[in-house]
Amino acid sequence: MTTPQERVQDDLKQAMKAGDKIRVGCLRMLLTEIKNEKIRAGEEVSDDRFLGLVRKGIKQRQESAEQFHRGDRQEQAEKEEQEAAMLEAYLPAQVSEEDLTAAIRELVAAEGLSGPAAMGQVMKAMMARFGAAADGRVLSRIAREVLAGNP
Repeated sequence: MTTPQERVQDDLKQAMKAGDKIRVGCLRMLLTEIKNEKIRAGEEVSDDRFLGLVRKGIKQRQESAEQFHRGDRQEQAEKEEQEAAMLEAYLPAQVSEEDLTAAIRELVAAEGLSGPAAMGQVMKAMMARFGAAADGRVLSRIAREVLAGNP
């Protein structure tokens, strides 16, 4: 079984052979993040930490693309969006919103939860259940809707 770093290195080699400059740059930045995290932690980067680094990279690129759109720099925005899409390939398949909604409703009904005070309980339970397969922002939005009584 290959480590996340080995997978990224293999993909980087393929991108270099193909002459895909945007992909090469994106993967080099990800490898740098992995190496920095390895140095910080003093050990190999776990799969969970790797997914965290990928999510962080995606979020940064999405925010940058948004800023470039506001600044009317469409080419840079497109480049950032392409890089975010490249990084998303390293995330596990995401759970659908319908499945998340059903799971949250089930939890809320079983535990008798309601109101914003139950948000922490719902998020904790759902992140434990779905982990990397659920986007935290989507999960949070759905949880707020269900707890507020708006399905």
